[in-house]
This record gives sequence, C-alpha cells and structure tokens, in this order.
Amino acid sequence: MTVAFDELRGAQVATTSACALTGRARATHYRRLRPTQARRPPIPQSERKAPTQAMTPAERAAVLLALNTGENADLSIGQVWVRELDEGRYWCSLSSMYRIARAAGQTRERRSQATHPAKVKPELLADAPSQVWSWDITKLRGPSKGVWFHLYVLIDIYSRYNPGWTVSPREDSELAKDFLSEAIRINGSAPHTVHADRGTSMTSKPVSALLVDLGITRSHSRPRVSNDNPFSEAQFKTMKYLHDFPKNFNTVQEARTFCEGLFTEYNHVHRHSGIGWHTPASVHFGTADAIDDARQATLDAAYAAHPERFARRPTTPKIPKQSWINEPQPELQST
Repeated sequence: MTVAFDELRGAQVATTSACALTGRARATHYRRLRPTQARRPPIPQSERKAPTQAMTPAERAAVLLALNTGENADLSIGQVWVRELDEGRYWCSLSSMYRIARAAGQTRERRSQATHPAKVKPELLADAPSQVWSWDITKLRGPSKGVWFHLYVLIDIYSRYNPGWTVSPREDSELAKDFLSEAIRINGSAPHTVHADRGTSMTSKPVSALLVDLGITRSHSRPRVSNDNPFSEAQFKTMKYLHDFPKNFNTVQEARTFCEGLFTEYNHVHRHSGIGWHTPASVHFGTADAIDDARQATLDAAYAAHPERFARRPTTPKIPKQSWINEPQPELQST
C-alpha cells in the first residue's frame, strides 16, 4: 500500500486522492510525515517544587508578626493585606498570607467579639389567681391570601382564666398597652408578673412603660424556646384544633363574634382537667371550694348507698396548690 501511495504521489496525484485510492487515512499519512517527539514523563505534583519562589522561615515569621502587631491583630487577613499595601509594604500575596495564617491556626474569627450572656430561664410560680399572667398574639386567617387578623389573649396561669382578649386587624404596641391596661382594670387587681415571648409588641416601649408604672415584673421567654410560654401556646392549639374553628374569617367583627363565644365557653363552661375539673372562672373568683363540697356530698351519698362498689372512699379531684412556668428540678445527689 505504501509503494502504491508513493507511486501515485510521484505521478502528481493529490494527497487526498492518493489516500482515497489506496485506502489510507489522511491522519495516518500526516502522522507518519511528522512523528510525535518523545516527551519525558510528567513530574508528579508532590515532587514539583519552586525553590526560588518559596518564602524563607524568616519571611513567614515576619508575615505573622505583621498580622498580629497593633491594630492588625483585630482585623481580617484581607484587611491587613490591603492596609499594609497602602502603607507601601508588600509581604506576600493575599493567598500566601492566608496560607501562613492557616498554618499558624489564625484563620478563624480574629476580631474582638461582643459577648452576650445567656438569657435567664424564666421560673414563675403562682399559688393563687391574679399573680402571674401570660399573654401572646396569634394570627387568624382573613378573607384572602395575605390578610390576617391578630388575636391578643391573656391567661392566668393558676386559674387558667382569660382576663382579657381582643381581635385587631393589625399588631400594634399602643393597642397592646391599652389591651393590658383594660384587662387589669376589669380584673380589679394587677398581677405581680406578666410573662410573654419576645415579640415586638411584648417588648415595646409602651407596654414596658405601662408595666413599670404599675410595678409589674416583666418576664420574657428565651429566644426560640416556645416551651417558656406553655399556657398561651397550649390554649392557642386547643382553640385552633376545635372541630368548628373556621377556616378563615371574612371580617374582624366575625372573628370577634366567634372569640366571644369561645372564651365565654372556655371561662365559664369548660371544665379544665388541670384545675381539678373546675371552670377557670370558678377557680379565679373563688367558688371552687363550694363546688368541691357539693361534689363531695354527692360522692359520699353514692358511697353510703353502695360501698361495695368502691375500693376506697371516693374524693373529689384536687386543684393543684401551685402552677409553674419552668418549675425548678431538684438537683441529683451524687453518690
């Protein structure tokens, strides 16, 4: 094939035609004309060195000294590099300065940082009504997407009574202040502590000023700890999981009408398991003892009529003597 190809080329036949007639690939023809020069094997990356570019130990020490001298010690590495450059001093490239700092363990946050003490865990005790109130705001879905009504609710953590609630088309600190003030007026006495989360209305100046003026202790949940406000959160869940809770409210007045019925039922009709199966209003206004006496008389009559039906003499459920937000746990004694 090579002889035939050479004869065709000697007869001035074009290379393309000669390749086509002899079945030779043109790439093969040109590769044989210009064979690839032998190359030395590549140097492994681990063995590649540039001794003329490497910084000496003294130079690296000088870079570290520049990073940690004076005001540079409180600056990021990029800030140090460019400020030194502005002063006419070039130590190395920015990437090299990062590598030197990384080798010395100095690439973490170099600036002085403000420290914030951990928020104190609220530990609140009530052993009678009107001592500790908790409050929160929840959203009620309005007539269209993005429209919400805001439900403000207070709850007494001992009696579970709601001394105040209101529905507003917006959340507002002045409204929150008036809401608290009116609830205290209607209740006839102020609690010694009002607890809430850290919402904008709860921590606002109008609300804070009102509580300070009344001598009421302000208490707030820790950030991102919903369990610090359990009574309000539990009541909102109970409300929104009612079988007849509306999917949405068309007007503020419609929401207020629903809440009027809800809180009247909750305060005066609903028997709460956490307060000895009494209504919150009964515990709040001090009629629970008389109701317990009547219940006990009924149980005593039932026991007298059929004592064989009871393993022991029945007694009425008792109201817990204390109600806590974050009751302190006794420390375990080391053995």
